[in-house]
Amino acid sequence: MPDAEPADWQDRANVAARSVTGLFGRRLLFLPGTQLAAVQWPSKRLKNLFHPWHYWWQAHYVDCLVDAGRRELGNGATPAARFNGPSHPSAGKLASRLVTGIRLRNAFTLVNNYYDDMAWLALATHRLQSLAEETRKPGRRRNAGVHKTLTLQFDSASTDDLGGGTFWSKKRDFKNTPATAPVALYYARTGQQTKAQRLVDWLNAVLFDEAQGLYVDGARLNPAGEVMVENTIYTYNQGPVLGALLELGGDANLARAAALVDAVAKQLTVPGRPVIRGEGGGDGGLFTGILVRYLALAVRDERLPAGIRTTARSLVTGTAEAFWAGRTERDNGTAVFSPQPHRPAVQEYPPGAAVELSTQLQAWMTLEAAASLNRPQLTAAAPAAPGPGRAGRPPGRQ
Repeated sequence: MPDAEPADWQDRANVAARSVTGLFGRRLLFLPGTQLAAVQWPSKRLKNLFHPWHYWWQAHYVDCLVDAGRRELGNGATPAARFNGPSHPSAGKLASRLVTGIRLRNAFTLVNNYYDDMAWLALATHRLQSLAEETRKPGRRRNAGVHKTLTLQFDSASTDDLGGGTFWSKKRDFKNTPATAPVALYYARTGQQTKAQRLVDWLNAVLFDEAQGLYVDGARLNPAGEVMVENTIYTYNQGPVLGALLELGGDANLARAAALVDAVAKQLTVPGRPVIRGEGGGDGGLFTGILVRYLALAVRDERLPAGIRTTARSLVTGTAEAFWAGRTERDNGTAVFSPQPHRPAVQEYPPGAAVELSTQLQAWMTLEAAASLNRPQLTAAAPAAPGPGRAGRPPGRQ
């Protein structure tokens, strides 16, 4: 019996991109030059203005659009290469409009009460600026302003309290992996390797669980002044740590990156399958996709051992296959994906059920990760000198 045709991950990623932008994307208050995603479909329309709009979900929407824009660029960046057809805006243009929409919706600022939210947007807009430069459409001065503003926020949150790390929120009572890891990755990608390595070293010293080989949630001081570690392990936290380790490079960081991929494969998968486990809806609806995004970077990093890269590839494609196989189609022809990669979407979202944006972004970014594996290798960051060898998010948080 002949082998099945190899999956066309680019076409599958386009299906997800068209579905998410079609079901959730819209102008903010009908303003031209803006984009913002409704947090559920069917949308509550104007009622959305009185409900949480989830800043960090929108940041990952930007990142997914940048992924689609990179594929458009690989196909020539012509109107015919656009994920949604030649008569529609490019993914990069939609992403730029989305950043505008986020700023307007956030009361004309990108500063938020949560440092991890801002870190995700900083990472996404940094990638958006790179895309703009590669398409010879230089980003607006706005992008530089975004990075200056948010970098100042990260600098203020990355203190010596608790020995290092980055605060999670403006309450400044908890430092955790959800904030420290993406801030470290952002520092590493913007040439601030010393700051990045200092944060990674703190994660290794305080929030790394030796027995499991994974990073736990966070740490706070109790009333007696003792450091108390929150030991919960979330899938997505491993992703930006992996990204920071790879971006920084050096023998110690790369060895930790390889060990982290191995630990993820052994402990964060569906039993018996190379599929990253799901973590439900709400904020958890993004967790699997975020981890897969950074596993795809490991696949493409030739500094890692071949066996580790093979393991990472199996996790990326296995999870993407699971999401694709479990999808369902609605009457309008758009695809809906399950929050749990190993369960069919029709069970998680039966007809008539509201579909959450987070879960659909998760499937989209997973399919984009699979599609990225066949792109030309990106130039690796110059390695820095090697260093020494999440609390549950509140409901309705923006």
